[in-house]
Amino acid sequence: MRILLIEDDEKLNEALCCALRQEGYEVDTCLDGQEGLYYMETGTADLVLLDRMLPGLSGTQLLQTRRRAGDTTPVLMLTAMGTLSDRITGLDQGADDYLVKPFAMEELMARIRSLSRRGGGFHVINDELTWGDLKLSESSCQLQGPGGECTLSRRECGLLCALLRHPGQTLGRSQLLLSVWGPDTEVEDGNLDNYIFFLRRRLRSLDSRVSIQTVRGVGYRLEGTCGT
Repeated sequence: MRILLIEDDEKLNEALCCALRQEGYEVDTCLDGQEGLYYMETGTADLVLLDRMLPGLSGTQLLQTRRRAGDTTPVLMLTAMGTLSDRITGLDQGADDYLVKPFAMEELMARIRSLSRRGGGFHVINDELTWGDLKLSESSCQLQGPGGECTLSRRECGLLCALLRHPGQTLGRSQLLLSVWGPDTEVEDGNLDNYIFFLRRRLRSLDSRVSIQTVRGVGYRLEGTCGT
């Protein structure tokens, strides 16, 4: 499970990062709201730990921006603002849970586990992502469907992982390119379409009911039934 930590207190950021990695989570960290927005737009996080008071762009502004864009990634807001009205405001603005500082590390881990168990028909078990009639192992790039299994290339695997983490949500072309190829790689825009073509062919060969839909002028969306 990949967690995005957006916290401007450097000491707390470092402590949380170490604790999360000790629990076996993959962690990306940033120290301000603008960088946090950039990371969320890549669509690589399974869960976001978001400080409410951030330089550049506040946590609530960041969250509202992503929710308006259709981002359904679970968000746990971390803040020293702990009044009832503060908590209600945070939840109304799109947070899935709200934890007041200072907090016990054990409670944070319990809340992360709780959020990871919720909704959408999407599950992460060890390194396996499952949705609908598909099961994908990130480490081995093995994809299973009703008609059998196959081994994906690393690019195919990375692209399908990004789509599986946000089923039903339209992911922009630039968002997918950043997620799969990274920010420092020069890549032609047409490469994305080629890999989408490869993945569609893979899904058909496995007799999957899951499909990759084109959203013209925007990007792609994974569709299908969430029941197995």
